[in-house]
Amino acid sequence: MFLRLNTIFSIAIVLVCLAAAAFAQTETAKPVATQTTPTPTPTPTPARVPDAKSPVKPATAEQITEATIFVYGFGGGRLTLDQIRKTTTEKGKTTFTAADGKNELASYQRTIIRGTTLDKDKIRLDQEFPNARYSLIVNDDKIFGLFNNQVFTPRADAAMAFENSVFRGLEMLLRYKENEAKVELAGKEKIMGVEFFLIDVTDKKGRKARFYVSVKSYRVMALSYEEGGVKYKRKFYNHNYAQGTLVASRSVLYANDKVVEESEIGTVTFGQKVDEDLFKAN
Repeated sequence: MFLRLNTIFSIAIVLVCLAAAAFAQTETAKPVATQTTPTPTPTPTPARVPDAKSPVKPATAEQITEATIFVYGFGGGRLTLDQIRKTTTEKGKTTFTAADGKNELASYQRTIIRGTTLDKDKIRLDQEFPNARYSLIVNDDKIFGLFNNQVFTPRADAAMAFENSVFRGLEMLLRYKENEAKVELAGKEKIMGVEFFLIDVTDKKGRKARFYVSVKSYRVMALSYEEGGVKYKRKFYNHNYAQGTLVASRSVLYANDKVVEESEIGTVTFGQKVDEDLFKAN
């Protein structure tokens, strides 16, 4: 009996996703109260969306993407994501691997004030290396750095890497509609026995990325893009719910199949008050 009810509930989830994509209706899920505790307790994983063998399944790029947004918002979709993620404070560690194979470990804090669209977000990345500490900031679609409270212009490669982490990250897919981006279904691909939908996203500035969405769970397991003749791929691991939204706590970035960056989130908190002065050039 329990299995039958669980199956019915799972199918109902996808029907809601299909209806949202087909008729472009505003989501009406009950608002989720924003939590501001510094160490949020992950909520239980929701019922899994039916896999490709289910008689009811998304078929178009928009329907698949809407199902993915639905899952990342714990059944509340973009309404929940917008309510919970008004601000983000994320702390963790990143290991950078140089061309000669040497690794460098840095602690980081990423602070975000969410805008109406991705290019309206205010984002600050503070990084502390063994011998240096500096910040990279994107505000009003402009990128600049801060070192000892002095503004500097980041190197072209550093600025590009930071820009790609912002505009070619998960939010590129999860906020495609707000950003007026185009989504296209490029088919399916099976990698090591796991089947993925391939969703290509192109934003208004022509930036492109491909997202690998699990056919069974509708989680984004990887994304790829090309920049300056280099093929990048970022893989996501250890998905858990934090304050009712799905977060991958570990990611690995490859450049031409070589690991160049590995990040691990220590803590992430949504909804806390953030001082807008953090994003200004002092």
